[in-house]
Amino acid sequence: MTDSDLMTHVTDSSFETEVLNADKPTMVDFWAPWCAPCLAAGPIIEELAQSYKNKLKVAKVNVDDNPGIASNLGIRSIPTIMIFKDGKLHDSLVGLAPKDRLEAFVKKVL
Repeated sequence: MTDSDLMTHVTDSSFETEVLNADKPTMVDFWAPWCAPCLAAGPIIEELAQSYKNKLKVAKVNVDDNPGIASNLGIRSIPTIMIFKDGKLHDSLVGLAPKDRLEAFVKKVL
């Protein structure tokens, strides 16, 4: 499976449809290609996307290309991982986290 099969790339214009109106909890990775911690988190997030593919939607937002939603959500540091459920922000995590911490973060909404 490729990255695009597991994760949805979301833009300012598709955020409401893809995240807020999603039919299951959605984890959103706010990142940028120049951000080393973001790149380090990528494989961990991909593993979680694979592990929870039937229970959790995983989305990525490049904050350089989509500054609107990042600004609206008050994101000041990346990586920032947010989980939305039923159209509302459920929880957020700022900075690079180990897999076990991210997995516990995900399990809180499942």
